[in-house]
Amino acid sequence: MTELANFSADSKVWIYQADRAFTEAETTVIGTRLAAFVADWAAHGRGLKAWGGVVHQHFIVLVVDEQQYGASGCSIDSSVRMMKEIETSYGVQLFNRLLIAYRVGEEVRCTDRKGLEGLLERGEIDEDTITFNNLVDTKAKWEDSWEIPLKESWLWRSLV
Repeated sequence: MTELANFSADSKVWIYQADRAFTEAETTVIGTRLAAFVADWAAHGRGLKAWGGVVHQHFIVLVVDEQQYGASGCSIDSSVRMMKEIETSYGVQLFNRLLIAYRVGEEVRCTDRKGLEGLLERGEIDEDTITFNNLVDTKAKWEDSWEIPLKESWLWRSLV
């Protein structure tokens, strides 16, 4: 698998958030599946410079450096099919965009908006709690603004 450090800052990123943490064993198997997938991932018969991995045991991240070749509709469809297979194999949800991931210490947790509001009201989290902005779409944004304090997120404006 290509080293992520060798990818351009404007490489395309897709983040799939699981509704629960993957176990260490699951993370290892999924990592192996991702490595095989990105090694063979192609657009219109041309191999893509791609990377895939499980991050924080909650997120599956795919990266394509489009300076060489861009991902096409068919290649993106193949990645979505693989994510759906992972959902089925491991009994997780990867497409539930209503779940919000946040971090307590080093542990990543997920909740919905109502749950997040309750955590705030009870003082279990605060405006400085790290949340994950899965809408980032480039490697540079992933590195710089994926993990952000709640107060800097799009969600904060709707909570206060």
